[in-house]
Amino acid sequence: MMAKGGRLVRLAEAVRSPVAFCLDGVPLRALEGDTVLTAILLSAKALRDAEFGPEQRAGFCLMGACQDCWVWQEDGSRLRACSTPIAPDMRLLTAPPESWP
Repeated sequence: MMAKGGRLVRLAEAVRSPVAFCLDGVPLRALEGDTVLTAILLSAKALRDAEFGPEQRAGFCLMGACQDCWVWQEDGSRLRACSTPIAPDMRLLTAPPESWP
Protein backbone atom coordinates (compact mmCIF):
# COMPACT_ATOMS: atom_id res chain seq x y z
CA MET A 1 0.00 0.00 0.00
CA MET A 2 2.76 2.45 0.86
CA ALA A 3 4.20 4.03 -2.24
CA LYS A 4 6.99 6.49 -2.79
CA GLY A 5 5.25 9.83 -2.70
CA GLY A 6 1.62 10.24 -1.85
CA ARG A 7 -1.53 11.33 -3.62
CA LEU A 8 -1.20 14.77 -2.01
CA VAL A 9 1.78 17.12 -2.10
CA ARG A 10 2.15 19.85 0.50
CA LEU A 11 3.01 23.03 -1.36
CA ALA A 12 2.92 25.61 1.41
CA GLU A 13 2.30 26.23 5.10
CA ALA A 14 4.86 23.81 6.49
CA VAL A 15 5.81 25.64 9.68
CA ARG A 16 3.46 23.77 12.02
CA SER A 17 4.92 21.26 14.47
CA PRO A 18 5.56 17.74 13.14
CA VAL A 19 3.40 14.88 14.44
CA ALA A 20 4.68 11.29 14.39
CA PHE A 21 2.19 8.47 13.72
CA CYS A 22 2.23 4.92 12.30
CA LEU A 23 0.24 3.54 9.38
CA ASP A 24 0.23 -0.23 9.06
CA GLY A 25 3.36 -0.30 11.23
CA VAL A 26 5.24 2.23 9.09
CA PRO A 27 6.36 5.38 10.96
CA LEU A 28 5.25 8.57 9.22
CA ARG A 29 5.04 12.29 9.94
CA ALA A 30 2.32 14.85 9.44
CA LEU A 31 1.87 18.39 10.68
CA GLU A 32 -0.14 19.49 13.67
CA GLY A 33 -3.67 20.34 12.54
CA ASP A 34 -3.71 17.91 9.59
CA THR A 35 -6.60 15.50 9.37
CA VAL A 36 -5.85 11.78 9.38
CA LEU A 37 -6.86 11.73 5.69
CA THR A 38 -4.34 14.44 4.79
CA ALA A 39 -1.64 12.81 6.91
CA ILE A 40 -2.08 9.45 5.17
CA LEU A 41 -2.45 10.77 1.62
CA LEU A 42 0.75 12.78 1.93
CA SER A 43 2.58 9.42 2.08
CA ALA A 44 0.27 6.95 0.30
CA LYS A 45 -1.54 6.85 -3.04
CA ALA A 46 -4.73 5.54 -1.41
CA LEU A 47 -6.33 5.43 2.00
CA ARG A 48 -7.43 1.78 1.94
CA ASP A 49 -8.72 -0.98 -0.33
CA ALA A 50 -12.43 -1.13 -1.14
CA GLU A 51 -14.43 -3.86 0.60
CA PHE A 52 -16.27 -5.15 -2.46
CA GLY A 53 -13.87 -4.80 -5.37
CA PRO A 54 -10.29 -4.21 -6.46
CA GLU A 55 -10.48 -0.42 -6.22
CA GLN A 56 -8.59 1.68 -3.73
CA ARG A 57 -10.31 4.41 -1.73
CA ALA A 58 -8.99 7.90 -1.05
CA GLY A 59 -11.93 9.71 0.54
CA PHE A 60 -14.88 11.17 -1.31
CA CYS A 61 -16.98 13.86 0.37
CA LEU A 62 -14.23 15.20 2.69
CA MET A 63 -16.82 16.26 5.29
CA GLY A 64 -17.68 13.08 7.21
CA ALA A 65 -20.87 12.12 5.39
CA CYS A 66 -20.04 9.41 2.85
CA GLN A 67 -18.20 6.77 4.96
CA ASP A 68 -15.52 6.36 2.27
CA CYS A 69 -12.63 7.29 4.56
CA TRP A 70 -12.91 4.81 7.43
CA VAL A 71 -9.57 3.65 8.86
CA TRP A 72 -8.92 1.67 12.03
CA GLN A 73 -6.84 2.11 15.12
CA GLU A 74 -4.82 -0.83 16.43
CA ASP A 75 -7.38 -1.33 19.22
CA GLY A 76 -9.98 -2.11 16.54
CA SER A 77 -11.94 1.13 16.75
CA ARG A 78 -12.53 2.92 13.49
CA LEU A 79 -12.55 6.60 12.67
CA ARG A 80 -13.39 8.89 9.79
CA ALA A 81 -10.07 10.03 8.42
CA CYS A 82 -11.48 13.17 6.78
CA SER A 83 -12.80 14.71 9.99
CA THR A 84 -10.40 13.37 12.65
CA PRO A 85 -7.31 15.43 13.48
CA ILE A 86 -4.04 13.52 13.50
CA ALA A 87 -2.65 13.06 17.02
CA PRO A 88 0.85 12.20 18.18
CA ASP A 89 1.63 8.48 18.23
CA MET A 90 -1.61 7.39 16.52
CA ARG A 91 -1.32 3.79 15.31
CA LEU A 92 -3.56 3.44 12.28
CA LEU A 93 -4.49 0.50 10.06
CA THR A 94 -5.85 0.49 6.53
CA ALA A 95 -7.85 -2.69 7.21
CA PRO A 96 -9.68 -3.90 10.32
CA PRO A 97 -7.32 -5.80 12.64
CA GLU A 98 -9.36 -9.05 12.40
CA SER A 99 -8.83 -9.22 8.64
CA TRP A 100 -5.06 -9.53 8.99
CA PRO A 101 -3.51 -13.02 8.90
